[in-house]
Amino acid sequence: MAAPRNDLLEVRRATLAYGSRVIWQELDLAVRRGEFLAVLGANGSGKTSLLRVVLGLQPLSSGTVLVDGARPRRGSNAVGYVAQQRASDSPMPQRAKDLVGQGLDGHRWGIGLPGRDRERRIRAALDEVGALSYADWPIGALSGGEQQRVRIAQALVADPRLLLCDEPLSWLDVTSQQTISSLVDRWRREHDSAVLFVTHDINPVLPYVDRVLYMAGDGQHRLGTVDEVLTGDTLSALHGAPVDVVRLRDRIVIVGLPEAAHPHGAHPDPAHPDPAHPEPARPEKVHSA
Repeated sequence: MAAPRNDLLEVRRATLAYGSRVIWQELDLAVRRGEFLAVLGANGSGKTSLLRVVLGLQPLSSGTVLVDGARPRRGSNAVGYVAQQRASDSPMPQRAKDLVGQGLDGHRWGIGLPGRDRERRIRAALDEVGALSYADWPIGALSGGEQQRVRIAQALVADPRLLLCDEPLSWLDVTSQQTISSLVDRWRREHDSAVLFVTHDINPVLPYVDRVLYMAGDGQHRLGTVDEVLTGDTLSALHGAPVDVVRLRDRIVIVGLPEAAHPHGAHPDPAHPDPAHPEPARPEKVHSA
């Protein structure tokens, strides 16, 4: 039996453009087994587009990309995907376990797994993220943090080797952000898999991140460790304007980003000086047992 590949994602000299607008160019990236890569940058800088390329939903303008040694394709079990959760999402009557089941057969035609095996894998995925106790609850009755646990279970149920997370911490309170970040980190360590974690705020995942890919728009990007990328000199060079990076205990605060680089185009809130927090986190819903 061949040894497992060390690089689960290989991107070589990749450029993505929409017409005359270059989103990113000459991107070289290799994500190895067991790695946690945080993807940062402003809206419109190409973070979600990178995930779409890996998912086989968006072709490159030039360059190559391989996922576990093969070209990206829709519905690949090699990749799990946690989509953005928006505050405007309407309540979902679907049960938690039914949503997780879509991760096994939602993109397939024909006969799926036998009922007993399918149920076992769904329960195992829910149990792995600590969501088994509300498997029969409607998604709309769960708090934001509970919903994200279920969505992560959906992404993991097919046992992927690469997990893509697109802003999974949006609209969650601080405690839930820490819980979800820790859960994703534990999964990649126990399964020797890799994570691409798109986020506006590095702080909740700071203890787990191996490297950072920072996308500044206009084709500009930088890849390296947190200490290499999140510096005043590096971000100032990327944005062409003075940017300061301050360490406050175990947090990173970025000051002076151009307006276009702020999340959602917002100025930093004085109560939240980190531009990754343009507004306080929305409170979660509370349900009774």
